[in-house]
Amino acid sequence: MSRPDAFSGSIPASYDRYLGPVLFEPYAADLVSRLPTREGLRVLELACGTGIVTRRLREALPGSATLTATDLNEAMIDYARAAVALDGIVWQQADAQALAFDDGSFDVVVCQFGFMFLPNKVQGFREARRVLDAGGLLLANVWQALEANPAVEIINTALAELFPDEPPRFLDTPYGYHDSERIHADMSAAGWEGVQLDDVSVRSSAPSAGDFAAGFALGTPLTHDLAERGADSDAVTHALTAALISAGGDQRPFEPLLAATVISAVR
Repeated sequence: MSRPDAFSGSIPASYDRYLGPVLFEPYAADLVSRLPTREGLRVLELACGTGIVTRRLREALPGSATLTATDLNEAMIDYARAAVALDGIVWQQADAQALAFDDGSFDVVVCQFGFMFLPNKVQGFREARRVLDAGGLLLANVWQALEANPAVEIINTALAELFPDEPPRFLDTPYGYHDSERIHADMSAAGWEGVQLDDVSVRSSAPSAGDFAAGFALGTPLTHDLAERGADSDAVTHALTAALISAGGDQRPFEPLLAATVISAVR
């Protein structure tokens, strides 16, 4: 799991500004479209980040539904609470591997791009199952491999070329948990049955390749990695932008191909 301060300082704002619209909004809409439609739903969101899914959940849910949004990182919770100024949301810091909720407390657990960061993924899936009531639904997604997300792969390759002696390895984590057999095995070990995996690809949109590059350099834990190497974030952003443009990303808007897997399972 990312360390509690991984999304501290200016990172949440940059994450939300640069990466939110292009990486996370399309998949937030997809997850929310899979919600059950009934009154009184008790919904728990894990790894809520800056509240992109949270906002869509609250707007889609009936007033009778309850929504608890959690994240490991206090800075993300603080940012999301201010950014999503909607009633009917309980914000709470929580470790997805050790949830402080009773068994059967929720009808739906939603987790957008969070399970990849858990050191013990089986425990995370086990906890999600534990806090769901009988018949409850888990909705989650994970990124497919870097090869299926070519713009991000270009950024990862460029970082390795910029820092050949000690390449930043952050992107290996969010894009490293994609093998369907492993996901099925982990969920089975956590007690889940009837797991469904759906591949979802989208052609998304950012204002420019520079905005896309800035999102990774300024709005992810890569920011800490670059600082530890004494790198200038503006210079790195420029180099990443140049790599994207040289690979054909000079159009405006910049339209990267994204690929993720949606996980759904009923308790």
